[in-house]
Amino acid sequence: METMISSPKRKLSKDAVKVWIMKDFITDIIGLIVLAVLFFLDYLFTWPYWIEWIIIGFIILSLLSPVWSIIRSNLLYKNWRYDIDEEFLKLRFGSLIEEHQLVPMTKVQSVTTSQGPLYRRYGLYILKIETMGSIHTIPGLSKQVAFDLRNTIAHYAKIKEVE
Repeated sequence: METMISSPKRKLSKDAVKVWIMKDFITDIIGLIVLAVLFFLDYLFTWPYWIEWIIIGFIILSLLSPVWSIIRSNLLYKNWRYDIDEEFLKLRFGSLIEEHQLVPMTKVQSVTTSQGPLYRRYGLYILKIETMGSIHTIPGLSKQVAFDLRNTIAHYAKIKEVE
């Protein structure tokens, strides 16, 4: 008899979208600075004319990047789902290509929470679940949800806390 595994239903915090957009914005600013330096060096050293056109092309793409960032972040939030039960950690995510993952609780070796500066600003955490061959992450969880989920996964996987 075949058992049906339900699709994950739990959503991330809505603030995850803000964090993803800010992260992309910071990356875009750094990229524009690098391109501006290259453009200046092109002017200073009179590189071949085609290099200038390549740099201009990258600058145009960089200026369009924030629009894609907003669309991608909202698609990611819309599609990101997770759930756990005693047998599996279930993940579903992706902006253009949707990915479904089932992680058996028997394979889980450790569970950690982490928080970078942007996540800290919004009180969010990233949950990392390590198995023998990979690391699975659930981004954009509120503090209470992240710690409850970490403890539940540790309990189901029978992980002992090291002091």
